[in-house]
Amino acid sequence: MSVSVSLVLFFGVTIVALDAVFRALADRSLDELLDAQTVALIAATETTPDGVTVTRLADPRLSTPGSGLYAAIDDGREGWRSPSSIGADVAFGPPLASGVRRTVRGPGPDSSPVAVRSRGIAWRDDDNNTYALTFSVATTLEPYAQQLQRVRTQMFGWFAALALLLLATLAVLLRRMLAPVQQLEREIRGIETGARDALSTRWPRELAGVATNLNALLAAERERIARYRNTLGNLAHNLKTPLAVMRASLHGAASVDELRAPFEREIDRMNGIVEHQLRRAAPGGGATVGQAAVAVRPVVADLRAALLRAHSNKDFSIENAVAASTQFVGDRDDLGELLGNLMDNACKWCRSRVRISASLDPAASARMRLRIVIEDDGPGIPETELGRVLERGERADEATPGHGLGLAMVRDAVGQYGGDLLLARSAALGGARIELALPGR
Repeated sequence: MSVSVSLVLFFGVTIVALDAVFRALADRSLDELLDAQTVALIAATETTPDGVTVTRLADPRLSTPGSGLYAAIDDGREGWRSPSSIGADVAFGPPLASGVRRTVRGPGPDSSPVAVRSRGIAWRDDDNNTYALTFSVATTLEPYAQQLQRVRTQMFGWFAALALLLLATLAVLLRRMLAPVQQLEREIRGIETGARDALSTRWPRELAGVATNLNALLAAERERIARYRNTLGNLAHNLKTPLAVMRASLHGAASVDELRAPFEREIDRMNGIVEHQLRRAAPGGGATVGQAAVAVRPVVADLRAALLRAHSNKDFSIENAVAASTQFVGDRDDLGELLGNLMDNACKWCRSRVRISASLDPAASARMRLRIVIEDDGPGIPETELGRVLERGERADEATPGHGLGLAMVRDAVGQYGGDLLLARSAALGGARIELALPGR
């Protein structure tokens, strides 16, 4: 709308300016034409003691009454008028001093406008007699007005067509130029409604930076939300074992004093789990490779004792076959979370036996040198489900209580250390076999 108004104002001012220029040129051309008629009239004029006479008229219109071209000579007496002015009421104006020129416009015959060009001359005849003469030539302005109207009509038509053409061209250009902006608006609306996850990647140079930054912002926001959501799920999942231990202790204790030690131990463990998950939820939180080495066997021993109490209603054994010299390079809480989830799953699915072993592979890279294997004699994981059970919320057996978070948490934690997670069937025990490849020494 603003472009249309600007174009209309621009062309309006241009038309007014061109009209003024054309009128000035027309007036100057008219004055020159009348001056030429005046010179021809002066050349045909003769003076006598009785007055002035014109021997011949250069323009035949001066001899035709009502032709629109009129002439007059004012000598202070009767003067002279062209035959064309017979019956025409033309006001030629007062006499002029010698050397003075004047152009006036006024009413003519039948109230039609005329332009009168007058010139004062000091006339000297052959007898050195001097006369003050005023030569006037008048012409009707109707042909000039009609010509000006035609020019104005043509000019307005051409400018109107040019304005429409420019507006159409601008509309097409703006539509093409604003198409990426409209697409960006649609994609942002799609993100708001959940139909899209991110903006597309192909944009004009002017919008490429904006789209890239918005995608980075969306990715960071999704990562932040996913990190907090995963942390809450991990926290709730990790608290299940201490709570189960405390519940089992309630049923097995004979007095309140017997509950104090196990409850304090599990409460400390829960507090450590909460602090650990809060650190991981913080921006930049997670595993830091290169920390002090952690002995694996004591961690397995602590988990073994807690899980035997948590699953006290089940008759099974947990074998700790980890050598005392085996060490994990990383955070102790991360190792506890990894082994706790895997050992808890093994205890849940085993029939009577769970075995944890560890070894070092000197030929492997530093990030995968420690190999920890958790095996059980349960039904195992079907080969068709090995990939699916690693996703959050997915379980091989939907009828068994659980939330499908344990293996996904292990996969994420192992990935932070650059390690690997392998699922298979145990050749020794017949159930599931889960192998962790982690930094170790």
